[in-house]
Amino acid sequence: MSEQQDVIAELGAAGILAGVRWAYESATRRALETYSEPDGHDVAWLGNTRFTLFRDRLDRVFGCERYAPGPGDELDLDVLYAELSDEDIESMPGLAPGLVRRCDLHGSPGWVYSGKRFLIASGEFGRLDMLPWLSRSVTKRLVALQRDPEMRQPSLFESLDPDEISGLEALLASDRELDLVTYVVGHSLDPFSGDVELVFGRPRLNAGGGQAWYWREDLRTVPLPARRRDGAAPVTFDPAWAPDAPVRLRRERRAGGER
Repeated sequence: MSEQQDVIAELGAAGILAGVRWAYESATRRALETYSEPDGHDVAWLGNTRFTLFRDRLDRVFGCERYAPGPGDELDLDVLYAELSDEDIESMPGLAPGLVRRCDLHGSPGWVYSGKRFLIASGEFGRLDMLPWLSRSVTKRLVALQRDPEMRQPSLFESLDPDEISGLEALLASDRELDLVTYVVGHSLDPFSGDVELVFGRPRLNAGGGQAWYWREDLRTVPLPARRRDGAAPVTFDPAWAPDAPVRLRRERRAGGER
């Protein structure tokens, strides 16, 4: 099996991917319900609010930070459900306490399960596959510099501008060894239609342009439970669900210096 198949199958069976989908859909619904141009909100406000709510919902569904269970693994449901809609409460996956822990990377919010960490990164709607990692934080660039275990690392200096080469050389000279293999949940929103994108994958440092992922999985089809979480037994996830066929992305050749 490929890395993509292994990782997606493991995280899917454990309910981690369902938790990510639930968190993002809950955060997006709430952000769009609150968004109001007449009240002075703009796209930047919507993006910041969506990020904050997404981080909060991930902590809720995984029982991290202020939502961590107390003595005896008891959940404070008043805190857990505060400000959530009935739809959010009904569809929230119930995961066993301690299954996922918070594991930030250089200040970037992260969560880890079974030695696999993921961060979150937003992008322009319709262009997640071209997300420019080189223009993101140093942390996200370091994550994108991880080698795909199934592919030879291509030359990172092909067809780069001098400024890009300088910045990349400085990054390569830094301490870029990560303590855990780290993936990224990429997400986007069209504020006009309400359409979303949500993927889980291994980012690829696309210096000079090109594909932003070695592989990525669309999480919008991951099934969610259809019953209320009771704070005791974890939800059993449907083993019949199978992820989409693996999608491996290759760098596109650029013609005539097109970027």
